[in-house]
Amino acid sequence: MRLHVDASSPIPIRRQLTEQVKHFIDAGTFPRNHPLPSIRQLATELKVNPNTIARVIEDLKRDGYVHAHRGRGVFVAPNPPARPSPSLRDAFLKDVVIRGAALGMSADEVAVGVLSVARVRPAPLRRPASVLLVECSSEVLDFFANEIESHLPVHVDKVLLDDLSAVVRRRTRGRPWAAVITSFFHLPEVERRVGDRRVPVIPLLASAHLATLHRLAQLPPGTRIGVVTADAETAHNLEYSIVSAGLPNIALVGACSLEAPTLGPLARQVEVIVCSTPAAKQVRELANGTTQIIIDDRALDMRAIEMLAAILTGQDEDGTGAAARPPGTRQSGSPPRPRPPTWRGRRATPPRAEGGAV
Repeated sequence: MRLHVDASSPIPIRRQLTEQVKHFIDAGTFPRNHPLPSIRQLATELKVNPNTIARVIEDLKRDGYVHAHRGRGVFVAPNPPARPSPSLRDAFLKDVVIRGAALGMSADEVAVGVLSVARVRPAPLRRPASVLLVECSSEVLDFFANEIESHLPVHVDKVLLDDLSAVVRRRTRGRPWAAVITSFFHLPEVERRVGDRRVPVIPLLASAHLATLHRLAQLPPGTRIGVVTADAETAHNLEYSIVSAGLPNIALVGACSLEAPTLGPLARQVEVIVCSTPAAKQVRELANGTTQIIIDDRALDMRAIEMLAAILTGQDEDGTGAAARPPGTRQSGSPPRPRPPTWRGRRATPPRAEGGAV
């Protein structure tokens, strides 16, 4: 991989080269203790002023990415700064560039646009924050924890709802969590148990994957659908997301957990069952080869990730404060506020298909 310069870009050449070298060092393309080309060599290859290259080297030295040995040259530092989650950064930047291109924006226009429209410049996170995730089952804990950690550089402490009070008491001393995260169903109980600790509580919502909805949309008209997951809350959330898609060709009969007495009758009434991976084996045994099984392990609603990112960077609703909460969160110990019905508020009961739920 080679350095390159875009002379037509509004981004200064010095900044272009500095960020490229940092990226290559982060990715391991420029290994630790590896010598960099000389200033003269880089200036010749890139067709830029040697003084610009010298300033790039000074920027990199100041930030701890390289060090110089008199008479030997410039080398990658043995322990360069560790920026959180390079893979997450790359995925985010690629997504931004692709979405910008779909809006007719070049990568340079995206970069300059961010600087021109941003009302706030929050300080970047230098180390992963700790958040507390509270759910009623290990399956749901693992799902949400993996989703959160795949989007943000955070450490997720997982705790079952029954153990929350004891965990909170033990956490009295030491570094507090940046936020407490739970699903809508458990939100009031979690807020009560967390108590007056001034910790933001963020609600999560999981919905069906688009691939699942696409498969359901291709089924023959009138196809009877059931939803089964390991716990009832997850089953009804998944059911609600399917109902919300408004697919006219399916009849959603009902949803239940693996332990529900209605599981057998539901399996006998439907032609297709949407279920989670942990539920698939038991569902297949009940279906006895006559019912189509669609595996769906849900997708995390990205609004929760956006809320958590805003809290981690210490931004308030106006983008001006240092430690306020974004809209949609509650701080434990504070009085209730009105909640927008589409995001905060009571979990709606999914409408049932005509003929009754199982």
